[in-house]
Amino acid sequence: MRKDWRCIADERYWRWCTFIPEEEAMRMLLASDDSEGAAEYLKRKKALVHYHKKEGTINDSLYADMHLVLPNDMLTKVDMMSMANSLEVRVPFLDHRVVDFVFSLPAEFKIHKGMRKRILKDAFQDLLPPQIQKRGKQGFEVPLLRWFTGELRPLITNDLLSAERVRSQGLFDVQVIEKLKRQLFSASPGEAVSRVWGLIVFQYWYKKYLD
Repeated sequence: MRKDWRCIADERYWRWCTFIPEEEAMRMLLASDDSEGAAEYLKRKKALVHYHKKEGTINDSLYADMHLVLPNDMLTKVDMMSMANSLEVRVPFLDHRVVDFVFSLPAEFKIHKGMRKRILKDAFQDLLPPQIQKRGKQGFEVPLLRWFTGELRPLITNDLLSAERVRSQGLFDVQVIEKLKRQLFSASPGEAVSRVWGLIVFQYWYKKYLD
């Protein structure tokens, strides 16, 4: 049972880190007998997920984030955007002494009854106003849907994800991509926004380096 739970925890963490479930991504692709490619994907996935250790606790997920999400996503974006604007950014919470101490603490010190960042809120309770303490976590999200339905719509419909281009590439199922685009431009776009974002990033890379 221990092994089974570990697999479930790993798969759950992997899903958190992705734009789309594997089975849905596979439906986007044309049928292929590329067993070598599939084996390479599984190899790379295993190499990444191995950071998610033990029983799938919050600390395990944070440990995996420290090796995957921070260097490959959050810190990369902060570094690129700050350097592009001649800013020098410091990350004091990543001091190794702080990180080692925080990893020694139990999960309930970090998330408790729906409260996130509990340590920070408790530590600065006498300095922060109530509206800050009670405010929910806010990410640095970009307005993808507004872009896609506005200035970037021609890029999606007439260029990177046009039916002609998708068909000529021979990589994706045209019908699935067209259905995804219809959902994106509907009154209820839902998860189509993140799906399309992943696709156009890939298409831009493909167009720049492989066309």
